[in-house]
Amino acid sequence: ADSGPRPAPTPAELAAARARAADAITPLIPEPLDHVLLQADLTAVAPGPLERPLAALLGVAADVESKGGATVYRFTAGSVRRALDAGQTAADLHAFLAAHSRTPVPQPLTYLIDDVARKHGHLRVGAASSYVRCDDDAVLSEIMADTRSQPLRLRRLAPTVLASMAGPAGLLEGLRSMGFAPAAESADGDVLITRADAYRTPPRAAPAPVPEGPPVPDDVLLGAALRAIKAGDTAATVVHAPVQEHGDLPRTPSAETLATVQAAAMTGAALWIGYVNADGAASKRVIAPVRVEGGFVTAYDHTADDVRTYPLHRITGVAELTDDPS
Repeated sequence: ADSGPRPAPTPAELAAARARAADAITPLIPEPLDHVLLQADLTAVAPGPLERPLAALLGVAADVESKGGATVYRFTAGSVRRALDAGQTAADLHAFLAAHSRTPVPQPLTYLIDDVARKHGHLRVGAASSYVRCDDDAVLSEIMADTRSQPLRLRRLAPTVLASMAGPAGLLEGLRSMGFAPAAESADGDVLITRADAYRTPPRAAPAPVPEGPPVPDDVLLGAALRAIKAGDTAATVVHAPVQEHGDLPRTPSAETLATVQAAAMTGAALWIGYVNADGAASKRVIAPVRVEGGFVTAYDHTADDVRTYPLHRITGVAELTDDPS
């Protein structure tokens, strides 16, 4: 009978269990192979799992063509070039394949490796943001020897050409700060001429054509003219109460003017006022005050047939109408 939970295994017991499991599995796992079978059709057959160094090199120098009980690798110009790009040489590949092949290295594979290696690296590709060239290589040597050129990251490509990782503008500025007078050139080798930006006035739009003669009146214009005539008649024929002082304009004290205008705003009555505008021109107007506040009176002006606002200090006086126009 179970008397309770079993104690946790000790580290020694765990290590022994792992060793027993490894011993039981080892006969079931094939041993890694250190060889392949090279064939004349530029393939290599791995009859089983390969050791890590051999599998790593074949994974770079050849392409896997098929997998199964045996793995088939195929050598191509691209795969060999990939191995050379990874740092291998033709001699390294020949020696490695000869050491790990149970069959002689086929002649086509040897030719393939040598042919790709012969062409590999003849062309070099790198990154450069700008360049400087000069027919006098001594000047370029002077630039390279100057410690102030280090931020430009210059590299000599030819006796008369230096490449820089700095942009063209930065290279020009750096060389000028060193006391040289370089000139920028285009992709075609022509000297670039720079000048200050010129600003031109944009072209003017053609003026709108002006029609000959007065415009033909429409219904809106005719209606406005009719209202103006009626408003003028009303202002000219209205009868106002006599004022105390003689003259063309009514004259009343400021307090009386304010009180009369406020009363008219409350009752809706119309008033006859004298008004002097900012240019000093005096006029008589018939208004119906609507609101009085802040030193201004807002009223309907019968003379102008419009709602307008007048400063109280420009009103010379007011007089009530004996017959309120409507």
